[in-house]
Amino acid sequence: MSPVRSAALAAGLVLALLVAVFATRDSSRDRMTTHLVGGVAPAVVGMAVDGSIWDLDDQRGRWVLVNFFSTTCVPCIEEHPELVAFAEAHASADDVRLVSVAFDDRPAAVAAFFAENGGGWPVLVTDTGRIAVDWGVVAVPESYLVTPSGLVAAKVAGGVDRTGLEDLLDQVLAGAS
Repeated sequence: MSPVRSAALAAGLVLALLVAVFATRDSSRDRMTTHLVGGVAPAVVGMAVDGSIWDLDDQRGRWVLVNFFSTTCVPCIEEHPELVAFAEAHASADDVRLVSVAFDDRPAAVAAFFAENGGGWPVLVTDTGRIAVDWGVVAVPESYLVTPSGLVAAKVAGGVDRTGLEDLLDQVLAGAS
């Protein structure tokens, strides 16, 4: 067999193995784990789009959903009405708070996005790169559920919906009892 044919056969075999591995792996969101789950939540402190300073540590005693997003990210745009519905569903009980962390975005674009699409929760817009690194954000959207005691209970990679968030909260609460 010629060296060229041997190389082509080897490359084809490697490609077939990669296809087999990727075609058979579990790609569900439930697979999404992070070293943070079960540990103390990294700091989330920064200036919100309204000019106020927001600190995750000030939220102890409440559940917090930390959402990393960008105004140019299609799944982020699609999940936004679901986040609004989730926030509204928990507003009267004040049992879950949301905070969004802009990922590589301009403060003016973030302010315009929230003015147009709603959402009355804090949105951090300055020095958010360090926060994203500390949380291990790979791609937006990513969301993390933080317990009232400040531990990371769960991570969701990709867009969220209200029902999924409610189910996740129920699941984590059931596991805590």
